[in-house]
Amino acid sequence: MNLPTSNPSPHELLGIYLNDHLTGASVGVELARRSAKGQLDRQRRTELSRLADDVEEDRVSLLRLMKTLSIPAQKHRIAAGWAAEKVGRLKPNGTWVHRSPLSDVVELESLRVGVEGKLCLWRLLHRLADTDPRISAADLDELEQRAAVQIEALEGMRLEAAEALRA
Repeated sequence: MNLPTSNPSPHELLGIYLNDHLTGASVGVELARRSAKGQLDRQRRTELSRLADDVEEDRVSLLRLMKTLSIPAQKHRIAAGWAAEKVGRLKPNGTWVHRSPLSDVVELESLRVGVEGKLCLWRLLHRLADTDPRISAADLDELEQRAAVQIEALEGMRLEAAEALRA
């Protein structure tokens, strides 16, 4: 393992941070699409499919901003995140053969946590927009609002799915 010989610049640190979020967004899109396909409830399936499209749009917004800031996407990290999402499917859910109601709850909770992280990203970038004219505060306002709506929708679906866990 090669350790850095000097302190990374603020630009390099921002690049690491944005690539972390890009990896998370890529995982989130995969998880949302898979979760949507697994839903027995038609309305929830439709809502999750729409959410997956929104998360993909947010991912594209992040990529566009990274390009504007001259921060390259680290494709190997995206691939590692993709693989981690696939391995995460092996988590025990109380059944071996069928999809468990617990799967819905855990997936929706994971998506919510991911969107909350994305909201933190947009808020941090909004703060940087004060001193960096390449970052559009207006765009970030819209992205923050969309994340808040996504969190609310995911929480509603999560609580609805949790009803299946009642004894």
